[in-house]
Amino acid sequence: MSDEDHLLYDFLPGLDLSEAFFKKAVKPFMKKHFPELVYSAVRIGHGSDVLGYDTAQSMDHDWGPKLQIFLNESDYSSVREELDSKLRNNLPYEVKGFPTNFVENEDGTMRMTPIENGPVNHGIEINTVSGFFIEYLGFNPMEDIRIIDWLVLPQQVLLSIANGRVFHDGLDRMKEIVAKLEHYPHDLWLYLLTNQWERIAQEEAFMGRCGQVGDELGSRIVATRLISDIMGLCFLMERQYAPYIKWFGTAFSKLKSAKTLTPLFTKILDAGSWKERQEHLVDAYEYIARLHNELGITDTLTTEVSRFYNRPFMIIHAEKFAEAIYAQIKDEEVKQLPKYLGGIDQYVDSTEVLSYTNKFRRFWSMYQ
Repeated sequence: MSDEDHLLYDFLPGLDLSEAFFKKAVKPFMKKHFPELVYSAVRIGHGSDVLGYDTAQSMDHDWGPKLQIFLNESDYSSVREELDSKLRNNLPYEVKGFPTNFVENEDGTMRMTPIENGPVNHGIEINTVSGFFIEYLGFNPMEDIRIIDWLVLPQQVLLSIANGRVFHDGLDRMKEIVAKLEHYPHDLWLYLLTNQWERIAQEEAFMGRCGQVGDELGSRIVATRLISDIMGLCFLMERQYAPYIKWFGTAFSKLKSAKTLTPLFTKILDAGSWKERQEHLVDAYEYIARLHNELGITDTLTTEVSRFYNRPFMIIHAEKFAEAIYAQIKDEEVKQLPKYLGGIDQYVDSTEVLSYTNKFRRFWSMYQ
């Protein structure tokens, strides 16, 4: 498939295509060739299709009818090669009009390519549940998940599991795993909320100060950072995982708070002076303060801004929200964490790290 060949296909969301691939091709295949084999079939992991943000443009690489087949540990070694071989020689060449065959691009990505004869180079990964998750997450989620495991997992990665799709769960594990990873444990959630409010507290007075000394570019940059931090806070308050930067705005638009905040963010970005910018930031601050009170996790806090010392910078004093939330944490292990460090998304912004944690873990393990 060339750069424009994807335009030959009418777009179908990738998760729907993979589900059709399972129902129309893989499931009948398994029933015919491996009727006694216990397995699970899912589509999770990397890919805009898993997150639900794919479009027709996505079809040019690493997109198509793909899924994972998980086997029992006792079956994996003896069955994997035979299963892979029979899939290659028995799968249909297309499903829903899309090729089931893939070829590798020069950069290592894969693209759908139609064939008329010969074996299918399919997009099915065969693994065990533990094998997949230990490589992808760094731990086995069927076991107890440590606090540190949660903290070093980017929300992008958690979303790629929580938003995936289970087609068949013969192993009776996948639905439980997805449910387990769907939300942060309560006190860890409070800890992350604490740190997100603190991020706002650290810089909320800087937008005006930069503008006051004539640094209009700096004021705009700080305002943009504050918008990003407010968006991150909204994801946490609505208990939704935030994807990495490419899909951050797209995902935010689906939050309940986006209806009110998006017009304010646009006004902040379009403002021609720090004072005008501050007017719209004040509206955003007071709105998220009201959202906090609606959560009912602390005593009611003021939703009105006030000055930063005696300076003309109007702020919500986000540190008060951080302190109030932190005081509600009961879990002793969570309370032992560095108070204002947070999860990996709150102190790392490298797209590479937040997208491919297995690369990060290999580097980090060198220093253990």
